[in-house]
Amino acid sequence: MTTIENGTSDAASPSDADLVKQLEREGDIAADYLEGLLDIADLDGDIDMDVEGDRAVVSIVGDDLGDLVGADGEVLSAVQELTRLAVIRETDERSRLMLDIGGFRARRREELTALAKRAAEHVRSSGEAEALPSMNPFERKIVHDAVAAEGLVSDSEGEEPARYVIIRPA
Repeated sequence: MTTIENGTSDAASPSDADLVKQLEREGDIAADYLEGLLDIADLDGDIDMDVEGDRAVVSIVGDDLGDLVGADGEVLSAVQELTRLAVIRETDERSRLMLDIGGFRARRREELTALAKRAAEHVRSSGEAEALPSMNPFERKIVHDAVAAEGLVSDSEGEEPARYVIIRPA
């Protein structure tokens, strides 16, 4: 089953409408690819599509999807990249599509936002910078956004895969 929800609530200008249409097409292509993957893997799951800002978001919802998530989301990241490649093959354009499987990324977003808020409070009270553990780009983006919302500054340092976020007083 495929569901499309448009995450934009403002009246769209023509260029915004074109972007939404393009992102919905990316979601459709991704959903077709993922449905085939689920069939091959003999897994049950529903595919939901949404548009959030300037990105198509596709989620596979269901039970027993842990193998598609893998340890620390490693398989999820690989499936996301394969899905993006399927979209690129069809559209000849770069895709920023985000994939979530079994709610893993949604839960991880909540955990990282809480971590960033706790670290920001510690930096605010101590006046000293604090480094967080290494994270992938998706995780660092969540932390940077949460830190900015707390009114502090953050930077990424280090080399992949050991790149990490440092939170500094404003």
